[in-house]
Amino acid sequence: MTFWAPNINIFRDPRWGRGQETPGEDPLLVGKYAVAYVRGIQGDSFEGGKLKNGNLKASACCKHYTAHDLDNWNGVTRYIFDAKVSRQDLADTYQPPFRACVEEGQASGIMCAYNRVNGVPSCADYDLLTLTARQQWGFQGYIASDCDAVGIIHDQQGYAKEPEDAVADVLKAGMDVNCGSYLRKYTKSAVAKKKVSEVDIDRALENLFTIRMRLRLFDGDPRKLEFGNIDPTGVCSQTHLNLALEAARSSIVLLKNDDALLPFLKTKTKSLAVIGPNANTSERFLGNYEGFPCNKITILEAIERYNISSTKYHQGCNFVNCTAASVYEAVEIAKQADYVILVVGLDQTSEREKHDRLDLGLPGFQENLVKSVAEAAKRPLVLVLLCGGPVDVSFAKENPKIGSILWAGYPGESGGIAVAETLFGDNNPGGKLPVTWYPKDFTKVPMTDMRMRADPSTGYPGRTYRFYNGPKVFEFGYGLSYTNYSYYFISVSRDNLLLSHENAIKKSSSARFVSVSDVGKESCDSMIFSAQVRVNNDGEMAGKHPVLLFVRSKNGGNNGRPWKQLVGFESVSLNAGKSAEVEFVVNPCEHFSYADVDGLMVIEEGTLYLIVGEEEHPVNVVF
Repeated sequence: MTFWAPNINIFRDPRWGRGQETPGEDPLLVGKYAVAYVRGIQGDSFEGGKLKNGNLKASACCKHYTAHDLDNWNGVTRYIFDAKVSRQDLADTYQPPFRACVEEGQASGIMCAYNRVNGVPSCADYDLLTLTARQQWGFQGYIASDCDAVGIIHDQQGYAKEPEDAVADVLKAGMDVNCGSYLRKYTKSAVAKKKVSEVDIDRALENLFTIRMRLRLFDGDPRKLEFGNIDPTGVCSQTHLNLALEAARSSIVLLKNDDALLPFLKTKTKSLAVIGPNANTSERFLGNYEGFPCNKITILEAIERYNISSTKYHQGCNFVNCTAASVYEAVEIAKQADYVILVVGLDQTSEREKHDRLDLGLPGFQENLVKSVAEAAKRPLVLVLLCGGPVDVSFAKENPKIGSILWAGYPGESGGIAVAETLFGDNNPGGKLPVTWYPKDFTKVPMTDMRMRADPSTGYPGRTYRFYNGPKVFEFGYGLSYTNYSYYFISVSRDNLLLSHENAIKKSSSARFVSVSDVGKESCDSMIFSAQVRVNNDGEMAGKHPVLLFVRSKNGGNNGRPWKQLVGFESVSLNAGKSAEVEFVVNPCEHFSYADVDGLMVIEEGTLYLIVGEEEHPVNVVF
């Protein structure tokens, strides 16, 4: 079986309809996700290197290669969009997840995207498919087009003069199979017109049949092979149900919790009002490209399992887009309850494949509903957000009558249970935001502008936490807990890094630097060091959360340098009053470098700071 996932495009713009499919905006995070996803699908171990004789359980396919993060915005579709991407941004933002997918994950498939990159259709780009993926990264697998992506090269983009030219362009570039009918219709005539040779066709067939062999499709009765006993009954096994619940629990992010409003005390909560268009539906949990859930339990139904004396519900809006709100009815219910839970957000009518958002606010009259209910409630209310992309909830963040905010994303079939458990303290939220939450004014930035770096001369603010210099609603990596954690650097095995490559030292207007390629792999490996961090749970509740290690430069944000960037993350579970030590492996050539204007990864001389929580530790890079 070939499995056309994961989607590992960077969540560059908060309006992207398919951002909900991706792990976030940070290239290192997305790359780590890609590697784990691919290894799991293909039957490898978590650490890798355990595939038997190269055989695959299933074939994973990393998509959409590359710089693909616009579906349909202001009349610009993914089919015709030409992504203008600098070599600098390509090198340290758009390409790293795909490189990790190939080099570390050993993915057996890549899907080339609809869009063009700097004028060339992705599926017809020899540099991307052959020179980079196959020759530079060592990719050994098949390359598929996105569905009908070959046809649009002629039919919509006008890049190819004839259908046969489109066929020739993609086969010569290194693509192997077309999702669609264009190759079936026009390959024979392309050969007859001498636009493509049989050598290119043979290469494609070899790549395709090699994957089929690795899947053991020619090894006899599949029921007698290693994975021949997998059947649908395993989908809803208790192990898988437990995993779905754990994933939902871990992904919930607590964005606000004034005066420790949450968790509710089960014995002292006598009445609840549950209001909102996302409160009594489980359909919202699934996002897009969803499967069939084993169980369907809404947030309201999960709350009712806690046997609160009185729980009253009102939908609040006619639909999630809330073109009409029943404010009076919702307010009357809220007035009668000890506590109010409002469940709002987005759904697939607002964000999905082929549909990007035009604004970053809550849809329709949702914000008015929230404000009206908050004003009427006896106590500050709890706001629960279901949405894939970020929304500007500054009004709620700043309103003292809204005490708590939970973001649950699209949490899967167990989302209702996980949210209810979080409300009542059976789950201590520990999730961190994988994307920056921007204010509504960010929509003034054209979604078609692919630049990552800020441009102060024009007021362009940049994108993602690494380069964005504007106001934020919430930052990447933000997330609260019902307990309090503190962090301390125990030891850093290197405080000084000596790069003794005199012939490789170059100068810019502000600093000296060396290219990572000039340093070389042996020297890079010799500089790897460890940073040990002690994590204390200083509160009164057990909790689990990821510890994030960043690095920043004192010159961050200048001349194309990131403000800061992620070095690693480790999940820690701690009982109240307990501590643990976490070790991070730091590779300066990877974690301290950034791309220059030519797309070369460079390391600057100077002081860098490792950051965890509020703690910093300096590391000096010396030439």
